[in-house]
Amino acid sequence: MEWPDAVEALGGEAGSWPRLEARYAEPHRHYHTLEHAAAVVRDSAWLAGDLGETERAVLAVAAWAHDVVYDAKPGEDERASAAWAREALEGAEEAHVERVEGLILATITHDAPPSDHLATALLDADLGILGAPPDRYAVYAKNVREEYAKYPDDVWREGRIAVLEGMLGRELYRSGTARARWASAAEKNLAAELTHWRGERTDHR
Repeated sequence: MEWPDAVEALGGEAGSWPRLEARYAEPHRHYHTLEHAAAVVRDSAWLAGDLGETERAVLAVAAWAHDVVYDAKPGEDERASAAWAREALEGAEEAHVERVEGLILATITHDAPPSDHLATALLDADLGILGAPPDRYAVYAKNVREEYAKYPDDVWREGRIAVLEGMLGRELYRSGTARARWASAAEKNLAAELTHWRGERTDHR
């Protein structure tokens, strides 16, 4: 569902699209762009399956806006994105606004109650890139590094190793559908990147 349609379905004003588009076009972004947001919108809708119009709109707004504020500050970015979505939904019913905010905030920890069907769809879609073909995953990893360019190589390496180990140590996808599509490839991609950075660590000792 496109942003204007989703916002209007919740009772908000659709005129916020240019501001959202401008945010995702910021020059420091390399992976967290409008292309990523659109992929999450598409994949979350597919994972969620049949939904009523309001639920479809809530999920779409959350997916479009989940990275609308992105300054490579985990936690702060998601909270700021949730606040941005609230402002963009001015005029919408408070219950819908709170639901959108809650979904965006769930991306901080990538956790939510198992019964939360919309959160499951959003969180799994957000990690879909991890199960991409190896060449596309390599571009993703390169682009994320560029977004964290302010960190020197040694700091990035150790932080990335910790992130990769954390992802490999848990079940990435909440739904069986997402696991069937992405889990196997994601594990291989993450393990290969982890091997690379561990090798870099050894080389620099």
